[in-house]
Amino acid sequence: MKIATAASVLLLAGGILAGCGSTGLSNSSGSSSKVEKKAPKDLKIGVSISTLTNPAFVNLKNVISDYAKKHGSKVIIDDANNDTSKQNNDVEDLITQKVDALIINPCDSSAISTVVKKANDAKIPVICVDRSADSGKVVSTVASDNIAGGKKAANWLIEKLGENAKIAEIQGIPGASATRERGKGFDSIGDKKLNIVTKQTAQFDRAKALTVTENILQAHSDIKGIFAQNDEEAVGAARAVKAANKKITIIGFDGTLASLNLIQKGQITATVGQQWNKIGQESVQKVYDHYQNKKVPKNDKVAVKIITKNNVASFKKQVYNK
Repeated sequence: MKIATAASVLLLAGGILAGCGSTGLSNSSGSSSKVEKKAPKDLKIGVSISTLTNPAFVNLKNVISDYAKKHGSKVIIDDANNDTSKQNNDVEDLITQKVDALIINPCDSSAISTVVKKANDAKIPVICVDRSADSGKVVSTVASDNIAGGKKAANWLIEKLGENAKIAEIQGIPGASATRERGKGFDSIGDKKLNIVTKQTAQFDRAKALTVTENILQAHSDIKGIFAQNDEEAVGAARAVKAANKKITIIGFDGTLASLNLIQKGQITATVGQQWNKIGQESVQKVYDHYQNKKVPKNDKVAVKIITKNNVASFKKQVYNK
């Protein structure tokens, strides 16, 4: 009897473990544990975008939607409007709808961790895109190499303006991983070889960047350059510089159409261009690879490059087909 009972317990335990192995959640290393295989046409993917007021994220949304639909997947996309509470509520709603996977572009890397953990509890795999989550299990984070991009921006300004040139740095949303990483890369060089007279946040927002730049120009009328941590801020800064009738070298970060158009007009000097087409497609492909039991890298860093008048036309064609 004891032997039979022990055998029954072992069989039951084995059945439970086998059942756990058929969920959609990967382990914390980024490599896929065994999941129940699903074809792209059988997947429902929930997507949460931080804000659709930023053209970069509008493009990201379109790329994700087009790539998923091309492969027959159903996609549900929510706009968080840069509101962490709304984003968390949106993701909770997607979990309730029993999506097969979540692609999240976090407003705030810390705040999003709560619902990432809820997705973990619901056995729903999570892919982060452009920005990471500070905690919770994420199958993969697909983003530009922001630290390398920040370094490129600093080195480019040094090349253009020389060492110790007076620079203003317009920072992004304090809680976003992109802000931390771009600032880390830029400051690792700029703090030593440039004279960064001020660092102020504009929350990755065009209108706020315009006001911030106006204030900077009043306080530091002799600055020679501006590094804006995203292109929306670069566009706002360019408007303030133009209104003040000044000539200031401006470099942004993203490679949005608005910024690229101003580069062609000579109002913005350069941007650190992100490959949004690749970022969007790769985020969806990571879901597909996960459900095919393929190894998924924990981090997928997409290369960036400096875009100026010399290569802006080719970059627009590559990323936006324009």
